[in-house]
Amino acid sequence: FRRAHTLTVLFILTCALGYVTLLEETPQDTAYNTKRGIVASILVFLCFGVTQAKDGPFSRPHPAYWRFWLCVSVVYELFLIFILFQTVQDGRQFMKYIDPHLGVPLPERDYGGNCLIYDPGNETDPFHNIWDKLDGFVPAHFFGWYLKTLMIRDWWMCMIISVMFEFLEYSLEHQLPNFSECWWDHWIMDVILCNGLGIYCGMKTLSWLSLKTYKWQGLWNIPTYKGKMKRIVFQFTPYSWVKFEWKPASSLRRWLAVCGIIFVFLLAELNTFYLKFVLWMPPEHYLVLLRLVFFVNVGGVAMREIYDFMDDPKFYKKLGQQAWLVAAITATEFLIVVKYDPYTLTLSLPFYITQCWILGIILVLTWTAWRFFIRDITLRYKEIRRQQQEHKYEKDKCLSNGDGLSSILDEQNGNKLRERKL
Repeated sequence: FRRAHTLTVLFILTCALGYVTLLEETPQDTAYNTKRGIVASILVFLCFGVTQAKDGPFSRPHPAYWRFWLCVSVVYELFLIFILFQTVQDGRQFMKYIDPHLGVPLPERDYGGNCLIYDPGNETDPFHNIWDKLDGFVPAHFFGWYLKTLMIRDWWMCMIISVMFEFLEYSLEHQLPNFSECWWDHWIMDVILCNGLGIYCGMKTLSWLSLKTYKWQGLWNIPTYKGKMKRIVFQFTPYSWVKFEWKPASSLRRWLAVCGIIFVFLLAELNTFYLKFVLWMPPEHYLVLLRLVFFVNVGGVAMREIYDFMDDPKFYKKLGQQAWLVAAITATEFLIVVKYDPYTLTLSLPFYITQCWILGIILVLTWTAWRFFIRDITLRYKEIRRQQQEHKYEKDKCLSNGDGLSSILDEQNGNKLRERKL
């Protein structure tokens, strides 16, 4: 039934597209016809994928919704591959086909400069530095971290990623000027207010979802209109709830997996800034916002697939398809940045920054070696010593009471008898 339904939808869509092309006279514009043909091809592929692709772990609001984003992931990855194989100039000018205002170099905004919270030199508005920083990215930071918390479902991992990204901004401000921010912009506005408040609200939402009773009832079986409206709203909540317990220190495999997840998250965050830098897209452009909306939808599915694979590898024998696509997309975006502007990426880090990163890597490697190798060897050695001491104590106790003397003599005689037989 599902396959027949798919063929019917594809047939109707193809007929509709063909009918439109027959009604109107094809314009003699190669660029316009090319864009129209590409859009029609993408629509046909999305229609096929929404009805025929493999279901993921989520079923609300509808499995077709998540199949749609899976197919969008494939289209976006193919677009990135196409951009990767163009020259730098052609790739930047190709963006004009999406938006004619693109394809021109843009000045980067520097958020640093005057970092006085209270500027006595400006009598009209001494707090102008704070108001200048309160742009549209403040609510974007808050809602972004609220949604990331719903994906990761762990307070510690969210805080580590939030703080680590601020350290990355400190480290890479010599490459991208808009990474240069005031200290209070880094730690007060970003980490504490925007990111911290978003993480807090996300954790409260997770707590409510974990305590919610999931009893689903058919819409037409609900007698009241209020109950029907409530049922429609709850359709956008999970069908059931799974609490993520990452437990990174429980085993070396989980520790490496959690470190890999944090690394991919940070790389995807950096790609946002570097892509708009190398492709000449302004930060407020709608393509930047669409990319973030895309990652919010596919990231939640990818995190669930990763957690299921880590939590029960016997049942989930391979990593989910959305998780692989997200990893491939992140890697392809990074390759585009490397190809389009290798000079910026190869700007050497300041010496003190290099020292800090080397020290941090050494500390992480040292803790890993101690926790999963040295500590385990030490614990096993202490356990063997304890068992030997207990055995020796029981043997001495038997000898002091005289109860074990006859048994020991019998054991010695039995050993001698066996030696003679041999």
